[in-house]
Amino acid sequence: MALTGIQILKMLPKKNCGECDIPTCLAFAMKVAAGQAEIETCPYVSEEAKETIGEASAPPIRTIKLGSGEAAFTAGGETCLFRHEKRFENPTGIAILVSTGESDADVDGKIHRFNVMEFERVGVIMRANLIAVKDDGGDGAAFTALVTKVIDQAPKAAVILMSENVDNMKDAAAVCGDRTPLLFGATADNWQAMGELAKEVNCPLGVKGKNLDDLVEITENLVKAGVKDMIIDTGARTLRAAFEDNVVARRSAVKEKFKPLGFPTITLPCEMAAGDVMMEAMIASVLMAKYSGIVVLSDIQGDIIFPLFLEQLNIFTDPQRPMVVQEDIYPIGGPDENSPVMITCNFSLTYFIVSGEIEGSKVPSWLLIKDTEGLSVLTAWAAGKFGADLIAQFVNKSGIADKVKKHELIIPGYLATIKGELEEELPDWTITIGPREAGHLPAFLKEWSPEA
Repeated sequence: MALTGIQILKMLPKKNCGECDIPTCLAFAMKVAAGQAEIETCPYVSEEAKETIGEASAPPIRTIKLGSGEAAFTAGGETCLFRHEKRFENPTGIAILVSTGESDADVDGKIHRFNVMEFERVGVIMRANLIAVKDDGGDGAAFTALVTKVIDQAPKAAVILMSENVDNMKDAAAVCGDRTPLLFGATADNWQAMGELAKEVNCPLGVKGKNLDDLVEITENLVKAGVKDMIIDTGARTLRAAFEDNVVARRSAVKEKFKPLGFPTITLPCEMAAGDVMMEAMIASVLMAKYSGIVVLSDIQGDIIFPLFLEQLNIFTDPQRPMVVQEDIYPIGGPDENSPVMITCNFSLTYFIVSGEIEGSKVPSWLLIKDTEGLSVLTAWAAGKFGADLIAQFVNKSGIADKVKKHELIIPGYLATIKGELEEELPDWTITIGPREAGHLPAFLKEWSPEA
């Protein structure tokens, strides 16, 4: 059961030192209780209090971390059933499956596609996160060799080791080094040995049940044995069954605080679609929306994976926090002292649309991005965050005046009503009203002349 701020305060040293970047212990305790601060940031709290508070304040779906560095991946940490209640924390991981039963050419092709299929949208890099390596046939040497190839050739991949052979799993885990893999292979038959291995190598354990009841029994046994970090597979191998199991597991953990199901789930569309990659993607799209922590695909290709990336981005964008870019001067196309100067807000979508149109115009330009707390142009103006006085302050402190000969500021067409105020605030600048729509910028800029 979650602790209140007052209960947490009683376990703190009450120094009010501010070393946690929060001025008082009471304020810190309230933030910990609300999930806005980690108890570990207090340098003086006892280890016993850390354990007690950390366990009580942990999210109902345990946070599991794999990999390291560029290959780091986090699953779980979820606290709600529906995004509008709060937010979803960690995007579903997209994994690609390679197997010891495949040819070298097929494996190399999959690793290549994993590495090169990377897309950028509104400043977010979208790519697959994991490579699942399957021990197909029980040949330990072949399994270890394949894992080594993935580690060497896919530096951005977190690794899932798929084997029910404990010895093979141990050897493969050893070659992963600090790329902490998921040991996906604990079943009702081998959970004791797999649990001991997971503790020995300090890796999360993947648990496979025949059904939900079987899964619950295994996870309960593993928790009693001291295994804390798990990712669970309910055993479902049809879309309907996997969908229903994911919902039951999430609801049980979040609403009923049922600990044996309080772990991220892994689902395998690669085993549900009989080799049809399009069907795999459709199944994955449903399971991403309904709580899968990781989906495993047999392969990826651009026209199929890109829609999944967009779905992932849409579902896991915090609806209560606008996506923003940093306030700054952005040179686009290699501008010089004769290039035009424009300004807009820092709402991420606005920035990428406007900058894209400027690039398309082939007119090198300076784009000023004013911090409006993620609000769009009209909304920011109406909220008093994009007014003439604030724009003038930003222009003066930005240093743009030293970069251009002609002091002309082009403002969005929707801000035409503040032209007069801006001219008063910036007497050394000419204020020009630009187009209302970003799509009209290329034609506008091609007609713009520094001598005009």
